Amino acid sequence: MARLSHLLQSPRALIIFEAAARLRSFTRAGEELHMQQPSVSAAIKGLEAGLGVQLFLRGHRQVDLTAAGARLYSDVTKALHDMENSISAVRQMGQQSHVTISTSSAFSYYWMMPRLHLLRARHPEIDLRMQNSDREPELASENLSLGIRLGDGNYPGYETAKIADEIIYPVASPRVMAAAKNLRSIPTLMSERLIHLEEPIRQRPNWSDWFAHHGIRDRDVSAGLRLNDYALVLQAAVSGEGFAFGWEHIVRNLLDRGMLAARREWSWRTGQGIYLLWSSHAPLSDHAIAVRDWIIDVAREGPEAEAAQASAPDLTR
Repeated sequence: MARLSHLLQSPRALIIFEAAARLRSFTRAGEELHMQQPSVSAAIKGLEAGLGVQLFLRGHRQVDLTAAGARLYSDVTKALHDMENSISAVRQMGQQSHVTISTSSAFSYYWMMPRLHLLRARHPEIDLRMQNSDREPELASENLSLGIRLGDGNYPGYETAKIADEIIYPVASPRVMAAAKNLRSIPTLMSERLIHLEEPIRQRPNWSDWFAHHGIRDRDVSAGLRLNDYALVLQAAVSGEGFAFGWEHIVRNLLDRGMLAARREWSWRTGQGIYLLWSSHAPLSDHAIAVRDWIIDVAREGPEAEAAQASAPDLTR
């Protein structure tokens, strides 16, 4: 780009050139760009002088491109078209027409998806977009409205609302759970096939942590299936591949539908929580506020209120 500034006196000359070449007229280019014809002519002359080549063959009623002009026109047209598309996309990112929430794939699949019909029923005008990632991006810098995070609630620069406590217990398909006839106590779970979550970036508790919480330490629990995404872990558990960690806020829907069974009496309350985040500095759009408040209401009111929400009229409109 520094070299381009040396080659051209003004980048605007390229916009003037494109219009003149497309319309084959300096006069019509001036009308389109709200410029006088002499100003268009001067800009083209300056561009030709800077490039050291003639770009137009000037006639009485129209102008035609030289070979050099045709080459430049082809490249400039494509570049300006790409810039126009990019600028349009960036402008749309700042509009209220959609709300983007940053979540894990498991939260999207197993918490958001089963409840989206409730959001559509209350706010059919909102276009919600879920961005799943193996990292936890900064919301403001990536133009994200909301985020879901697991942690202690201390997020400088953000407002937060806790939507669930972190509670973990073993889950498996009903078939696998029923077949585990010797599963009488927590230590006996070590003899079952375990499914391990190994996320590449996020820090998450593992089976060793869970057993340690229950007083069982210095035991090798590394055997079993290892996956790097919790949505895959749950799919493996549903498919009968063994016992998995069940984060309660995620697996509740699968338990209610009979796709998983759980040993809830072996729960581990870690002291952490699942939080909804939004920037303290960037104001939320009206649509983002509506989605934020809806998530908080659904999380706090529980499954019974979800059913009632589906048929309740929207009194906010």
